[in-house]
Amino acid sequence: MVSKLISRGVFALVAGCTLQSPALAGGIERGGYNIDLLFDPSSVAIESTATYVMPQRKLKNVTDTIAGDGALNTLGYSSSVDETDDYWSPRIGAKAGFEGFDCLADYSQPYGAHTNPGAGWAGANQNIETKINSDNYALTCSYKFDAGPGDLRVIAGGNYLQMDGFKERLVVAPSVFAPLPGSGVGRLDLEGDGWGWRAGVAYEIPEYALRASLMYYSQVKLDSVTGQVDLTNLPAALGGLVPGAGTIIPVEGSTAMPEAIELKLQSGIAPDWLAFGSVKWTNWSVLQRIPFYNAGGVEVTALELGYRDGWTVTGGVGHKFNEQWSGAVSLTWDRGTSQGFGTLTDTWTVGAGVAYSPNKNVEIRLAGVLGILTGGSSSAVTIDGIAAGDEATYRFGDDLVAALSTSLKVKF
Repeated sequence: MVSKLISRGVFALVAGCTLQSPALAGGIERGGYNIDLLFDPSSVAIESTATYVMPQRKLKNVTDTIAGDGALNTLGYSSSVDETDDYWSPRIGAKAGFEGFDCLADYSQPYGAHTNPGAGWAGANQNIETKINSDNYALTCSYKFDAGPGDLRVIAGGNYLQMDGFKERLVVAPSVFAPLPGSGVGRLDLEGDGWGWRAGVAYEIPEYALRASLMYYSQVKLDSVTGQVDLTNLPAALGGLVPGAGTIIPVEGSTAMPEAIELKLQSGIAPDWLAFGSVKWTNWSVLQRIPFYNAGGVEVTALELGYRDGWTVTGGVGHKFNEQWSGAVSLTWDRGTSQGFGTLTDTWTVGAGVAYSPNKNVEIRLAGVLGILTGGSSSAVTIDGIAAGDEATYRFGDDLVAALSTSLKVKF
């Protein structure tokens, strides 16, 4: 039997010593939702985390498959390109507890994406740059009471999510309409917001560093996503080929960010040793084809995603070296959400981290991840009976991804 020598520091180790796997997950997930701070045994705890992710996805053998808007390969556009940009994933939270009640207020950026292959590749008709941002404000509370040898915790809360972003692509190559002026690039800008909720249960036996939690995170419905399609970089003379060329068109649509279920487990396995794991399902298949309409109800454009559901599985082990230092290592598999179109394939990552506590009130953490973005290809598919991804085909090999995370926690 594991003795009570397992300290609170090891009990909290999983929350900070390894990177949260959603920082590298499929779909458009970045930091995801995280309520680990709610379980901190201190009366008050404040934590700030910043994660810097460096994906290195490279596309090759790119072929423009629609010549009518400009045969990009023959016009000298590149058949290979770096697709991804580095990004930050921040989180800050504050937790307070009193006589079995605990509440956590936090800010995070759970979703996001940034692909930036530029205007010089042969797939520019599909994408020049796409960026998605999110801001999430959440309040999660729990009540803990005795249940057998441990404590049962009932958890509930809500969140408000704001999202915005843009996509630029080459609508018509400039050489097609030369000598008329214009870059031929169209831009879609969007923004929307919505509310969600979360609920779950957890069971804890602190003297064995045992915790099992099951959380459900609801959909966040973005019922009114508004924005505009900017076609002012196309000459108005192309109006017969591209409706609205030379103008800005207000558009509106709707979508929803997916629901998710996450099971987390951790337990002491020997004095000062901890094993942990998690399984998460995310309903990314809710994001297929998102059309946007003008004031007359006519579709102007659409975001084509075609995702399948995501699964993320993590396992690892942590160890307390002394009263100040702890460490952990983990292995994570994330199932890719792309289905023949796009580059979101399976990801394998190894994470390692250390936590330093100079005193009982402060924890400083540093973690890193190194992983593989598995290879594949992208070509035309059918989403909801409509062709998607038919502007270009390309391949990509196994690529590296790396990430660094720092965290500071102050507790009383």
